[in-house]
This record gives sequence, structure tokens and C-alpha cells, in this order.
Amino acid sequence: MAGRLLWKPDAARVARHPLTAFAQKAGELAGRDLSDYDQLHRWSVEERAAFWDLVWDVAGVVGERGGASLAAGETMRDDRFFPEARLNFAENLLAHAGDRADEEAIVFRGEDKASQRLTWRELEALVSRFAQAFCAEGIVAGDRIAAMMPNMPETVAAMLAATSIGAVWSSCSPDFGERGVLDRFGQIEPKLLIACDGYYYAGKTIEISDKLAAITGKLGAARTIVVPYIGAADAVAGAVSRGVSLDAFLAPFEPAPITYERLPFAHPLYILFSSGTTGVPKCIVHSAGGTLLQHLKEHRLHCGLGPQSRMFYFTTCGWMMWNWLVSALATGTTLLLYDGSPFHPVPTVIFDYVAEEKATFFGTSAKFIDTARKEGLTPIDTHDLSAVEMLASTGSPLSPESFDYVYAGIKQDVHLASVSGGTDIVSCFVLGIPGRPVYEGEIQGPGLAMAVDVWNAAGQPVRGEKGDLVCTKAFPAMPIRFWNDPTGERYHAAYFDQFPGVWCHGDFAEWTEHGGIIIHGRSDATLNPQGVRIGTAEIYNIVEQMDEVLEAICIGQPWDGDVRVVLFVRLADGVELTDDLTTRIKSAIRAGASPRHVPARVLAVTDIPRTKSGKIVELAVREVVEGREVKNKEALANPHALDEYAGRPELAV
Repeated sequence: MAGRLLWKPDAARVARHPLTAFAQKAGELAGRDLSDYDQLHRWSVEERAAFWDLVWDVAGVVGERGGASLAAGETMRDDRFFPEARLNFAENLLAHAGDRADEEAIVFRGEDKASQRLTWRELEALVSRFAQAFCAEGIVAGDRIAAMMPNMPETVAAMLAATSIGAVWSSCSPDFGERGVLDRFGQIEPKLLIACDGYYYAGKTIEISDKLAAITGKLGAARTIVVPYIGAADAVAGAVSRGVSLDAFLAPFEPAPITYERLPFAHPLYILFSSGTTGVPKCIVHSAGGTLLQHLKEHRLHCGLGPQSRMFYFTTCGWMMWNWLVSALATGTTLLLYDGSPFHPVPTVIFDYVAEEKATFFGTSAKFIDTARKEGLTPIDTHDLSAVEMLASTGSPLSPESFDYVYAGIKQDVHLASVSGGTDIVSCFVLGIPGRPVYEGEIQGPGLAMAVDVWNAAGQPVRGEKGDLVCTKAFPAMPIRFWNDPTGERYHAAYFDQFPGVWCHGDFAEWTEHGGIIIHGRSDATLNPQGVRIGTAEIYNIVEQMDEVLEAICIGQPWDGDVRVVLFVRLADGVELTDDLTTRIKSAIRAGASPRHVPARVLAVTDIPRTKSGKIVELAVREVVEGREVKNKEALANPHALDEYAGRPELAV
């Protein structure tokens, strides 16, 4: 499968990119030319110890490295990176504060309701006050601090303060329901809960006092710190169990030098959660050292970030992209935070922000790009995006049409990087590669030191056909463990059951002739008509290009000893699902994919169920269609959307 060439970096861009200098240093170590990315990647996989040592040096990691950078174990799970090292995550993220004290560290905008700017000096001062207050509450290394917060500067500062002590940070966004919060934070028993007093979305002020009171009454945290956002912190703090406003919490403490607790490389840093649409969310524990090094590699070498960079990524605190975003501080990058609707108060609000703040890195979701395309937005004509050097997309596969739209409608000379990885590794398996061309519909390739491959069901590497995305060698950002999984059985079942000793990520993927990757959807959502595995993204990429169809979701329904494809479509305003439109949908899929992709049933719905991070949930729809209860609707942004999928008479015949 070959995509059309869309963009190629010029020689000057490649020459000044940090990856070029890194490849030269790696070549000196290896004793051979590693300027070609394939050669550099092969060396990084074969010589992982030397590679990660070089990343440590080039990135200027603050800490004590100790002895060997890799202690090999019996299996992939048993490998240990930097087993003697000691470092502190927050110390590394604030390493540039001294040199750039009066320059901007964070810019924040909350729709048209709030804005804020913090210098590095101001950020460091706020972190210091938070850390002192946490210590006064008796917080020590290993304690959990949970946050139900918008993507705002106080959230970043609280995380840095927590991790400066060695506390373990976990967060979600304030739009989570009571059950969703308790299903997550209830498992990890946080000592402190940090929450906003409310939030803004699509121009509305959303109060959360009652929900927060219900949560705090059951969570059992020693204290709930209420952060002002909508101007009701004192009132909300008085209404919740053991509540205190942020101002009162920090009042006794003046900024002072921060004491950073240097801890082992594998000390817990974050607890992230699986989406939880098929049961109680898994609590995935990530290490401080592994997260730091993996993010430094991706930010510096793949994204080219540095003190000159200004990074925007549209995310909430309930998505791993927030954790990925804030790590960019370690490169000296200025963070451009945004909270609220990406299309309010005007459809161009994100492009306005990126242009006004001269973002050099623009990150968003595939869904945002697709929506902007369908809305007819053409910032290439209306906005000055000259500062943007890289545009990243993740969350779901970016369609070929969206690739085209970026270059036709957003910016011609930009490095478009579709990336894929996830919560499980709080980073990427495949992502942008600075010196390579961009081809329509393709992720450029595997990350450095990521032994990525595509295997068939027999565990054999395949080219020119679809299979499971695997990683055959350990990497630092593998989870340490799952919380409350003392024997490691759940961890093993999640990643190592399918191919013993090899990480199977659960993505249905395919190599391209350019050495790139196409993600066809989740393996557990693949369709299997007549025994042939089909990725759902293949169908979406076709049907969602029709003017009549806004978005779609499809499942495989067991039927007559086989599986039939059922496609649900959300139609544009005023459009009805007529026999003619159904025929045209099927014909488009047949022509664009294959006869096996053609749905047996096409049904109209008014909404598509999604997680709070915007991912559509085929598995939940399949459960409803097959008459089973969806175990954790709280994980969904719009759980009521599932109602119209249940008991459809069209699916009984």
C-alpha cells in the first residue's frame, strides 16, 4: 500500500534539527555512518544501552546515573533500565527555570473566560508553595495525590510539587461523573484530592459542587483542595468533606528553594487509567525515569523541541497527552495550555490561539482535524501560522483525506506527524521522523529504540498485509506494574498473553512500502467476516468522506455462524438515510475497500458514543447490540448515546 507524497523537508530544516546532531554523535559511538534513519533506528534497537546512555547525555538529564544503563532479564518484562540511577522528575522539568527565569513557561487560555501567563520564576515559586503545603500535610514519597482539574497552570504546578517529593500523581478532567472518578481514584486511595470549583465549556459555566461533595464523601482523602476557576472556590471548599480553598492552603508558605527528592529510576510517577468501557479501569503505573527519558527522546529528537519552542496540544487532564505535553518543560519549551471547547466561542478559536501565541508545535486529535475539514475552515487563508513547524495528530487514525486537508487547508510547509502509542506506554510506538517525507495516510515510522513490528496470528513478521502491532524488546516507558495487581497476572494478560514474551499492543496495523505504518483500528474491534480481519478505520476513511455522513461507527455482529458488518452513521442536518443513500454508502465501501467490507446493515443514529478523550467505542456498541450490559458507562462522555443502539429491530433479521 502506497500513499501519495505530500511533503518533504528541505535540507536546511534537516540540518538544524536536533536529530541530525544526535545521529552524528551516535555514528561516532558506533563507528559507522548513522545519518540514515533506518540505520540509526536499527542501531538504537540493537544497542539499547548505548542509545539510552546517549539520550541521557544529550538531553542533560539531572541526576546520578550509576552504573550500567540496562540490566537484561530473562524476559522482556524483566529488563531494567538504569537500575542504579537516582533522579527527580520535577527537578528535570524545572531545570531551565534558572536560565529563563523571566521568560514565559506557561500561557493559558480557558475559552474566552480566563487567561494567564506564568514565567519560569513564577511557576517555580508556585511549585515551591505547593510542595511545602503538601509536606505540611504529611505527604511523603509513594503517597498518591489525585486531581480532578482543567488543563490549567495550577494543575501543572501541583503535579510538579507532588513529584518533587516523590508522591504519585493521577488526574482526570472535571467532566468525569461521580462513578467515573470513584472507579479510578477509589482504587488508588489518594491522600489528597485537588479539584476545581467548576469549569467552562462551550460558553457555559459548569458547577460541580454537588458532584464533588458526593465524591469527597466516599473517597476518604485527608483533604480536598479547591482551586479557583469560576470564582466559587471558598463556597465549594465549604461544601465538600475536609475542603480548603487553594488560597488558604498555600497562605502559610512563601516561595523558597525546592527540595527535590532523588529516587530510583523506576520510582512510580503517574497512575494512568485505561478507558474502562469494558469494566473497572486498569490502573497503569508509570515510572519517573522511564517517562522522563522516553519523553525527552520524543520531544527533542522526534519533535525538535527546545528553549525556542512554543508547544500547544489540545488535551484534557484525563488523557495521556496531558502527561506527554507537560514533559516538554524539560526541553525548556513554553507550554500553551487550553481548556474548554475547541470550537467556542468561534469555530476558529484554536487556530486563533495558535496564531496569536506563535506556536511552533501544534498538537491535536484526528477528530479535530476531520471536524475542521468538514466545517470548511481554511486557516491557510485566514491565519498566520508561519511559526508552526510541526503539526501532530493522535487519538485515532488520521484519514488520508485529513492528511490532504492539513496541507491544502492549514499549512503547506509543515511536518505533519500522525502518532500512535497510548496510555499503556504514556508515549508513542510510531510517530513523526524529522528527515523523512510525509505520505498520505501513513505514520512515518517507529520511534528510536522501539523494536516495533507487525505480526500475523502465527507470530510471524509480515509485510504487505495487516497484523498485530508488537514490540519485541523492552523500553523504559513500559509500565512498572498495574495497581492492585500483586502477582502481575493482569499486567501479563494485557500485553503478553497473545505472543509470549513479546508486547502485543492491540492495534491492527500494516507496514507500507515507504517503511511507514498504517493503523487500521484496535485489534479487539476488528471485524472478521468470512474469517478475514478488517480494520474499522478502513471503513470510516471511506464513508466519512461523503457529504451526507458526519461520522460513523461499525461493529461485527455474530450472525448465522459468521460475523456480519453493521455500520451506524450520524448524518448531516436534514439528511435522511434513504435506500439510495444506503446503496451509495455500500457502493463507496465496495469500491474503496473490498466486497468483504460492505456492511450487511446500515443504520442511522443521532450520536456516536465516545470516551472523554474523544475515542469512539466500538466495543461498548457491540455489547449493547448483543444485549449485554456496558459495565462502565461513566467512562463515556455521552453514555446516553448508547440507548439508541439497543434493541434495534433491524438487527434481529
